[in-house]
Amino acid sequence: MSDSATTPAPDGSGPAQLPEPARPIAAGYAFTGPALDLGALLWDGVCHPQAPVRVPLPMLNRHGLVAGATGTGKTKTLQLIAEQLSAQGVPVFLADVKGDLSGIARPGQGGDRVSTRAAETGQSWSAEGFPVEFLALGGIGHGIPVRATVTSFGPVLLSKVLGLNRTQEQSLGLIFHYADTKGLELIDLKDLRAVVAFLTSDEGKPELKGIGGLSTATAGVILRSLTAFEAQGMADFFGEPEFDTADLLRLAPDGRGLVSVLELPAVQDKPQLFSTFLMWLLADLFHDLPEVGDVDKPKLVFFFDEAHLLFHDASDAFLDAITQTVRLIRSKGVGVFFVTQTPKDVPSDVLGQLGNRVQHALRAFTPDDQKALKATVKTFPDSPYDLEELLTGLGTGEAVITVLSENGAPTPVAATRLRAPESLMGPVDPAELDRAVRESPLYGRYAQAVDRESAYEKLTAAQAQAQPPTEAPKAPRAKREKAPAEDPSLVEQVVGSGMFKSLARSVGTQLGREITRSLFGTARRGR
Repeated sequence: MSDSATTPAPDGSGPAQLPEPARPIAAGYAFTGPALDLGALLWDGVCHPQAPVRVPLPMLNRHGLVAGATGTGKTKTLQLIAEQLSAQGVPVFLADVKGDLSGIARPGQGGDRVSTRAAETGQSWSAEGFPVEFLALGGIGHGIPVRATVTSFGPVLLSKVLGLNRTQEQSLGLIFHYADTKGLELIDLKDLRAVVAFLTSDEGKPELKGIGGLSTATAGVILRSLTAFEAQGMADFFGEPEFDTADLLRLAPDGRGLVSVLELPAVQDKPQLFSTFLMWLLADLFHDLPEVGDVDKPKLVFFFDEAHLLFHDASDAFLDAITQTVRLIRSKGVGVFFVTQTPKDVPSDVLGQLGNRVQHALRAFTPDDQKALKATVKTFPDSPYDLEELLTGLGTGEAVITVLSENGAPTPVAATRLRAPESLMGPVDPAELDRAVRESPLYGRYAQAVDRESAYEKLTAAQAQAQPPTEAPKAPRAKREKAPAEDPSLVEQVVGSGMFKSLARSVGTQLGREITRSLFGTARRGR
């Protein structure tokens, strides 16, 4: 990795004297401990390589925001930060929506533009690739398949994916509760569909009434939403083997942090699905990791791309759960960076927790753009810059930055020319991606989907067992008259059958009682 630029003197002076107003800004980034080098200070359009703009490594779990209009360099900023985190032994998770982050695995290509940028920012650039694990939702695309069981995903996140309203979300929660208490494992979508179909059938309606607060009409809406969702090809994302998020925390043999790149181009037409899946990954990490408090360096830094999709049309309960997860996961050593176009895409309660800010250029072509620009300026501390003018005039690869200093206080706002990534700035060949996936140590664990016995199979078997014989022998007349009163109903036969009674015993100690669920309704699980 390249050497850090020379740290400025405390008074902001350096080999080439900084203008007086810029000296306090430069001094605000003169950290003594380990830090990531983002770029060099800009003042009046001049780049000052003797004044590096940096972010302290221990502050990366205080979360952050990378924002800016399309084409302003956000992706390269992610790449730059991910490289330096990996070099310092911190695992990174990147969502690659456009498919151009895979190049982080290969050394970059030099040239005049890279040489010029390195000279301007005081960077000793050298081509270098980094250890990467490629992932893909449901195995669609190039990557190790990332799947979740329906039980683990939970009713709140699933409601977001299905587009259910608040009442329907609560009703889906009751259905999960019913499946938990009956020991019906919800592994894939057909399991959940089977449970809802049973509850909406004539035989299952008595069970539906017993759940409380769940109407037949609402259950029917949920069933139709599930059926339509499955028909759109979404079934691949749910099932087993479920991805263990502990695999995101690994280090390479040389001690560098592993960069997990979730390849999303194959599902970019399903934005709500992948944004909600990212939230599931984050929630699952939150469940499993122990409290560590303040740490010398994060255990993981998680970049949440296209963040506005997560918050769009989200219920109040969903937003509250996101806010609480982001607030609490810091103490577990995980930093979260939301990546979007403007800060207004992120709710204020979440934005208030993002201590590190990298704001690329904004456009002001329309009244809405101008409104967004003014709102963005208000989110920054006071500074000697005219931020409205500055934010509309930044070039590609330039940004306005403020981070948390080593003592946790915000640094001065600094216009910055960012360094060039040292890995390849573009995608690698798909054949190379596939080869890397097959050679991954995770391939044997996750590549092949498994469809074991779960709710669908158990309900099907129980109902088949409860079916009366096709040609039942005729009973004496007196007994036939008593039959309606003595014979159990079909639902009683199903629920009372040996097959159904064994459900609670068949799934061990975790299922067979109601599963303990989190803020999002996702199931806690042991590692």
